[in-house]
Amino acid sequence: MAKYNITEPKEKDAAYRSLVNPRLMDELKEKILDVVVMQKKYKDKNYSAKKLAEDLGTNTRYISAVVNVRFHMNYTSFINKYRIEEAMSILTDRRYQDLRIEEVSDMVGFSNRQSFYASFYKLMGITPKEYRLQHLAAKQKKK
Repeated sequence: MAKYNITEPKEKDAAYRSLVNPRLMDELKEKILDVVVMQKKYKDKNYSAKKLAEDLGTNTRYISAVVNVRFHMNYTSFINKYRIEEAMSILTDRRYQDLRIEEVSDMVGFSNRQSFYASFYKLMGITPKEYRLQHLAAKQKKK
């Protein structure tokens, strides 16, 4: 069994993805990026695809279609990608070196340590703790 119960994604062909007008898809892509990334909604543990759809005046099928087609991942992976990217910068920032991994996980929007570790490992191939240790060691060598 794979570490952290990570399974390989199965390719599915959802018919509704092709029903969304490409121009609408591009518009929604920009709006999704604005809300999720610029407004940092990914940090909100309770910010669901349903809430995003409500904020953008659309439905979850359209959100799902856009995220799948334009970003090549599902909604959860999309949100977690931004959480992990922020966690990586926090983990390597000397100002936050005294924070526990669980505190970093909480800061970036994960609701529990297990999902943070699993998502981090899936994206980076190492645990958050290993990532921090590698980068802090690398910074020590540069001195």
